[in-house]
Amino acid sequence: MSERQPTAPRRVLIFAAGDLNDGPAVRAALEHAPQAAIIAADGGARLAERCGLRPDLIVGDLDSLSGEEADRFAAQGATIERVTPHKDETDLELALLAAAARGATWIRAIGATGDRLDQTLAAVHMLLMPQLDGCDARLVAGRQTLWVVGPGEHALDGAPGDTLSLIPLAGDARGVRTEALEYPLRGETLVMGAARGVSNVMAASRAGVALESGLLVVVHTVGRA
Repeated sequence: MSERQPTAPRRVLIFAAGDLNDGPAVRAALEHAPQAAIIAADGGARLAERCGLRPDLIVGDLDSLSGEEADRFAAQGATIERVTPHKDETDLELALLAAAARGATWIRAIGATGDRLDQTLAAVHMLLMPQLDGCDARLVAGRQTLWVVGPGEHALDGAPGDTLSLIPLAGDARGVRTEALEYPLRGETLVMGAARGVSNVMAASRAGVALESGLLVVVHTVGRA
């Protein structure tokens, strides 16, 4: 009886309308483009184009794209899902929901940061949407990748000397233990509002974090931050 092979992840690259902020983390995400569906949040279609990619889907109220641009992307094969400007969701949120609805198990969002602190903060919180449960969804900018982990054990891949920050989200994170980090945690509580978990350093190419309860924002920076 043959051994069952693991199911390949269903990859989606999302381009938002923020800054490209090119860097090694962004380029690592773009390496998956040949196997990924490309979803653009409104003006993020331009960002995808700058990276040499054509969106498969453009979603949003299209206030950041001209009619001519939308027509050009449609002629290149993009599906356009235009929504009313009087909506409750941001365009990035709609793009994440569209990826989830298409069965994505791996999402990397590029261009989700920029000069709008409110949009950046909202983008982090979008990773908590129940539609993304079980999906490896991360924000990517420059040298940094950000994601959220909950109770359990989690592997952290990188390189010795990389910066690794663990930031509590939505309350205290309790029973936090780490492996292969320069400043270890041995079952402590990371208190919401304090910065104790910021700027740790990876001591190996694979580190680990485990927690008993709560949520942690993980920010991995290539090299020293």
